[in-house]
Order: sequence, then C-alpha cells, then structure tokens
Amino acid sequence: MSDESPRRTAPPGAPRPAEGRWHMIRRRALTLLIIVLLIGVPAGYLVISANQSRASGKDKEAKYSATGLTEGWPSKVQRRLYQVPVPHPAWWVASYETNNWRTSRLYVEFETTDAGLTAFLTSMGVREDELERGDITIGERDRDVTGWTFEGPGTWSGLVHEQKDPAPTHDVVVNHHKPGYSRVYVVSRTVP
Repeated sequence: MSDESPRRTAPPGAPRPAEGRWHMIRRRALTLLIIVLLIGVPAGYLVISANQSRASGKDKEAKYSATGLTEGWPSKVQRRLYQVPVPHPAWWVASYETNNWRTSRLYVEFETTDAGLTAFLTSMGVREDELERGDITIGERDRDVTGWTFEGPGTWSGLVHEQKDPAPTHDVVVNHHKPGYSRVYVVSRTVP
C-alpha cells in the first residue's frame, strides 16, 4: 500500500465547492496581467515606434526640403564625390547639395586657420598663390541658392579650379578678414 492517500474526486455533474475570495482575486489579477502583457506591451511598442518614425520623417523632411545651407559637415561620401576636403581644424561648417539632370552641386562654407586653408587648397590640387585678390568667382545663381553676399570687411580672393570630366569644378572664395583665420566658400559642381 502506498503512503499517499487516495484523491477524492467529485462525481461528474456534482457542484464544485465555492471558490475562496482570495483565490478569486488572485485568478482575476493573473488574468488581467496576462491581458496587459499580451495586448498592452505590443500596443505600447507600436505607439513608441510610430512616434519615433514620425519624428524621423519630420527630421528628414526638414533636411531635404531645406533651401540654402544647413549647419554641419557634408558627409564623407559628399566630400569624396565633390572633392571638397574640408580641413581639420574647421568650424562654422555648413553645406547644401543640389541635384538635377544636368548638374549636381555641393555648397560648403567653413572657417579655418591659415594652415588649414593651405592644406585645403593643396588637397584640391591648387596653390594659395593662385587665389586672385578681389576675384569673386562664385556666380549670382549660386549666391542666390546659399544666401552668400560677399560684402563687408576683409580682403576677398578667389579662384576657379577646373578639372577634366568627370572630376568636379570648384569655385572658391576666401575672406581674409580675421588675421590667421580664413572664411572659405566653395561651390563644387559636377555633371552626373
């Protein structure tokens, strides 16, 4: 004979004993918890995901519908494709890219040291003495796009760096207003 006492089972159709109050509360709480986990958590995740997606879309819309320069470095890909080697150190960097079926342009402006200016020009394949004093090489159309005016104090100089297709052409204007620091404006255009 086993040590266990036989289980008593109610005959089929017999009424069950009444459920205790605490047992009923615990069962309902467990049911509610399961509902929250199965429905509430995924629903909450969807709400958070939708808000993040909406915010991301607004950021992209603002970025791509912007007219004129926006603060920040051009991407590495843009700098490579348009051959605009923004030097280190550089600050007050802003850029803007336009594309159409005829020409793609990257507009970049930044401030750098005299050594940074020399490094920038050398990386482009030109010398600093090629900058012509008083020569504003960036045209009216490009100035309208960016809002550049090239007025005010300082010694202005510029150059045009033409290259064989498919390499881009660079229009560069430099303001030497602050001794030791140059403000550089570049329009790099290429035919897609």
